[in-house]
Amino acid sequence: MSANGVSPQVSKKELQAMAYSDPLTGLGNRHRLRDKVRLLAAERAQDPAPFTICIADLDGFKPINDLFGIEAGDEILCQVAHRLKACVPEGATVTRHDGDEFAFVLPLIFERSGAERIGQMMRDVLSAPYDLGDRHVRLSASFGFAVYPFAGDEFETLLESAETALYQSKRRGRGQITVYTREIAHEMKRTTQLEQALRTAVIADAVDAHFQPIVRLVDGVTVGFEALARWNDPDLGFVAPSVFVPLAEERGFIDALSETLLRKAAEAALSWPRDVFLSFNLSSAQLMDPGTSESILSILHRVGLAPHRLELEITETAVMTSAETAERILADLRGQGVKISLDDFGTGQSSLGRLRDFAFDKVKIDRAFVSQITTDRASEHIVKAILAMCDGLGLQVVAEGIESHADAEKLKGLGCEMGQGYHYGRPADAASTLVYLQKHYRELVPV
Repeated sequence: MSANGVSPQVSKKELQAMAYSDPLTGLGNRHRLRDKVRLLAAERAQDPAPFTICIADLDGFKPINDLFGIEAGDEILCQVAHRLKACVPEGATVTRHDGDEFAFVLPLIFERSGAERIGQMMRDVLSAPYDLGDRHVRLSASFGFAVYPFAGDEFETLLESAETALYQSKRRGRGQITVYTREIAHEMKRTTQLEQALRTAVIADAVDAHFQPIVRLVDGVTVGFEALARWNDPDLGFVAPSVFVPLAEERGFIDALSETLLRKAAEAALSWPRDVFLSFNLSSAQLMDPGTSESILSILHRVGLAPHRLELEITETAVMTSAETAERILADLRGQGVKISLDDFGTGQSSLGRLRDFAFDKVKIDRAFVSQITTDRASEHIVKAILAMCDGLGLQVVAEGIESHADAEKLKGLGCEMGQGYHYGRPADAASTLVYLQKHYRELVPV
């Protein structure tokens, strides 16, 4: 017996319990998860009957934590723990894995369909409102499952497989469920290789800007060019921007990629006639970064391109991601003369609301309507309505995706001011764009 009346043996047990427990929720921790998995694997080593582990991550927990405070966040985590303990199958172990992640050992889940079923059940349980006294909040959760021994026969390998599956779920959106497969692992490996190659290309200045003409429909005169990212890798070959641009956003280096492309595009635009504008796309990530406006204006200043010659294209989805920050960024840029264009108009969920809430200079009608304007009366009426509305609001209009003379004539007849598409020119590099201008813009000084 020690001097304070607690036996050394009891104290040791208490310390051991603390080492294996999460102090906030009372669940086991990562050490408990590791020991449970290793024990179960040892029991089944002779006859490797499958079992499953899972990692669940709360979607959007950090903004709620920031909004309501750490105490409210801790309360939600405790409620999550209580719900999970109540709903997991008999014999399962629930642990708090890390931050807002929870992990499970599921001894009686043997295969993919069983994992997906329990994932759906836990997702439904966690999606019910959380009580914070005077308010209720909702959360979703994403899940990654790994089945022993197919996804690994050691704890570290099995855990890595579950984390790979969870990452795949997060890539697909909120509330997704993924069970690890070798195909997923192969895709993730390829994505990682692609990411590393793209990072190297950005550092090496190897991602190029190509330019597609925007013309005045009434006379076919080129009034601007949209800058489009193009990447040809020595090993991977041509990689579509629909692949590598979202990857740069997802992996957090879209700013570096965009700054490189804007610099190259602005430098190319210096060789164009001064009344020809440069159109450039901004990502949703950039519209969430308060430093975006300063970065763009700094690039223009260093290159020597007047801000009034730059037009930034943004989508409704990008604006909606962080509306207040986006509004401040766009206001700062417009204050310096930069024009703002709403891209892919008509494909989002709140087009009219965006036009009312934000000060745009131009609207680009999505190619989905333009491509069918001569064959589908509904598309024609939609385009007419957009043109009438923009005329009333004093907004310029560009029709995207014009691929035929008939499309161009139809749009011109409806009073559309500008157009863009393969009918007028495919995206081309800076040198080819100058050649194009020499043929199509009589005021260009020969180079």
